Amino acid sequence: MKSLKLISSAIAMLICFVSMAQERTISGIVSDENKQPLPGVTVFNQTSKTSVYTNFDGQYSIQAKTGDMLVISFIGYKSQSQKVQNSNTINIKLFPDNQTLSEVVVTAYGVSSSEYEDRSYARAERRREKKDAQALKGKVAGIQVQNSMGYSAMPNPTVSIRGNESVSPKNEPMYIIDGVPAKANQIAKINPNDIDNVSVLKDKDATSIYGSKALNSVVVISTKNEIYKNLSEKELDKKLNIMPVPTEPTQEDYDTFVENAFESPKTAPLSTFSIDVDNASYTNIRRFLNNGQEVPKDAVRVEEMVNFFKYNYPQPKNEHPFSINTEVSDSPWNKNNKILKIGLQGKNIPTNDLPASNLVFLIDVSGSMSDMNKLPLLKQSLKILVNELRAKDKVAIVVYAGAAGMVLPPTSGDEKKTIIDALDKLQSGGSTAGGAGIELAYKTATENFIKGGNNRVILATDGDFNVGSSSNSDMEKLIEEKRKTGVFLTCLGYGMGNYKDSKMEILADKGNGNYAYIDNIQEANRFLGKEFKGSMFAIAKDVKIQIEFNPKQVQAYRLIGYENRKLRPEDFKNDAIDAGELGSNHTVTALYEIIPAGVKSDYLAEQPDPLKYTKTETSSNNYSNELATIKFRYKKPDGDKSIEMVQVIENKSVALDKASDDMKFSSAVAWFGLKLRDSKLIADKSSEEIVKLAKQGNSNDGEGYKAEFIRLVETSKQYN
Repeated sequence: MKSLKLISSAIAMLICFVSMAQERTISGIVSDENKQPLPGVTVFNQTSKTSVYTNFDGQYSIQAKTGDMLVISFIGYKSQSQKVQNSNTINIKLFPDNQTLSEVVVTAYGVSSSEYEDRSYARAERRREKKDAQALKGKVAGIQVQNSMGYSAMPNPTVSIRGNESVSPKNEPMYIIDGVPAKANQIAKINPNDIDNVSVLKDKDATSIYGSKALNSVVVISTKNEIYKNLSEKELDKKLNIMPVPTEPTQEDYDTFVENAFESPKTAPLSTFSIDVDNASYTNIRRFLNNGQEVPKDAVRVEEMVNFFKYNYPQPKNEHPFSINTEVSDSPWNKNNKILKIGLQGKNIPTNDLPASNLVFLIDVSGSMSDMNKLPLLKQSLKILVNELRAKDKVAIVVYAGAAGMVLPPTSGDEKKTIIDALDKLQSGGSTAGGAGIELAYKTATENFIKGGNNRVILATDGDFNVGSSSNSDMEKLIEEKRKTGVFLTCLGYGMGNYKDSKMEILADKGNGNYAYIDNIQEANRFLGKEFKGSMFAIAKDVKIQIEFNPKQVQAYRLIGYENRKLRPEDFKNDAIDAGELGSNHTVTALYEIIPAGVKSDYLAEQPDPLKYTKTETSSNNYSNELATIKFRYKKPDGDKSIEMVQVIENKSVALDKASDDMKFSSAVAWFGLKLRDSKLIADKSSEEIVKLAKQGNSNDGEGYKAEFIRLVETSKQYN
């Protein structure tokens, strides 16, 4: 009997050990401190080294054995460990990581007051301003005034007008003091004892008097004896004892470069470069001008300005994916010179015929992305792209801050609500491990690679990487390695103040990609909606151009722009050298300025003495009817071997007033870019003449982008 009991015990223990060793499904829900489910949380089994992610309801399911340790982690939250016991259900509550959250610092002006003024003085000033600002409250029905939270050199009051949203830079009302336009910080300085009357004008009552600037209402303040009447803004500041606040030195980063000089076809017979379909420089310049700021010289890349606009080139009629179009006319800025325009038109492929897409959204959710023109604009932008997706397309979402993680596994393009819900839940906080994000995004893209499809990582960030691989050279090495996977790259830039244009350009240039700067939702709609096919579907990659000018006709030439895209002559036939990509229905335009043979020019350098041991001789054939010979090389999107095209450019020029609208407008855009760069190679820098030429070439402008350009040139006159 005793032996029977021992056998029974042994069997029970054996069953227990077997059951402990068996894997089973552990499931549960991960939520935050408010019991809200958290999607995209990583659940990692330390024993089996496997991991899963929670879905949109915070649910997960993972294989584990009794005794295994599960580690639950999510960006911005403290990680938790949970040992698997007898239960098959493990629910986890995560709590915010205060250390991560503390990295997010918000100041009203981007200027820490400790840098510019004594703290005790600042505190006294804030108390007085709060008191003065509060004096406005109650002067008129419907106005509430609150002092701004935070610590800044000159805090503005927050003003609410009944029927309107709380005032922000987007919907701030117009302020009038004794008939003088004023700012919120000036209102805060008014002595309440001087105020005689406060009134609010809204809707038509406001715009009929003050115009479109009064769309968000007008706060009209009258003082006793009109003590601020007829004062300028500076005089008003002086009267109110407002000291100028030093602005924070810009943290934006642009690569410096020297503009292309004139070269002789006798000493430099070949000009070779990669095409550039990026247009980020133009929208970035537009942002500066619309903000009333002077444009940094190195932010201007002329070719990206020219290529922002679409031109009327014919569709290809042969087996090649693009048509080649050339035109020669007079230079508008140097009267004795000529302009050669080279235009490529990509084949327009119907949307339904485009290959399936495997997209990975790589989104920066670090603390630097908290501004309204960063993560909030980014999320709205990507929703536009999501609406273009088809059922056969799929999207994954990877985010990074202090670390990288996946918040949405590959999801079909017809599950738009699921994708948009994932975007809506993204929040900013923490440092910026961009390198780790790139690694995970490319890993996700390659694991879901579609052969013959459109495999692409879409990086959306301000480019301010500061954890891990972060230098420009580190980024270049990383992205060149990832390019070998066959995955293309699109870079979307957002924000201002700390924007890192140089990193974004390097990533796009080295990663089989393109680059756009999204300054507003209209630009997002253009690049990700209306031009979706050209932006997201490459029809040719590694497109290179090499041109040989006829020295009998051309004394000197220079490529306008493309400074960062120039190649060595021997790179043209080297298929290992990366070059630009062309999208469906995309246009690419390049301009050369030419000094014709026999023309005297101040821009020509002294010619070297004849060589003693080496003689350069031109062909005895005059080729009088040829200006140049141009060659193109490109690869198919999934190909490794280049295809070459050759075309002769006739020595035929037309007067500028007889040139095509495309020639006139593209020349005007290039002219403006050269002016912004303060080029030493243009004689005429008249904004009036640029506007005049642009207006002559303004056709085929259904979206109004060309008309907007003309307004920008007129805006820039203040910098003449």
